[in-house]
Amino acid sequence: MYERKIPLNLNCGLDLIGEVLYGKWKMRLLWFIEQGNKRPSELQRKIPDASRRVLNMQLKELEGHELITKKIYPVVPPKVEYSLTDFGKTLIPVIGAIGEWGDMNAERLQKVITRDAR
Repeated sequence: MYERKIPLNLNCGLDLIGEVLYGKWKMRLLWFIEQGNKRPSELQRKIPDASRRVLNMQLKELEGHELITKKIYPVVPPKVEYSLTDFGKTLIPVIGAIGEWGDMNAERLQKVITRDAR
């Protein structure tokens, strides 16, 4: 069983949002689910660099944080679809704003990220 090395600090909004969205693919998962990509295979195609295991873990965490719901259809083979909860939908404008900021500053960000990677 996983045991945290650093205790939770949930005293401010930034700590709370960091706890909920911490994970390389979580914002992208929320964005793609909102865009209509609801099946795990669709999400995997949208984020090919992520392993299926990591995506499943992050989807489970998003579900636990009540940002998405998972519907399992009783068919063979099993069919699963994810959708945003009303609570999860409130994050979409925030994620959009972060994406726009990244687009506006892409050249500068690419420079500093590649410089730091050397």
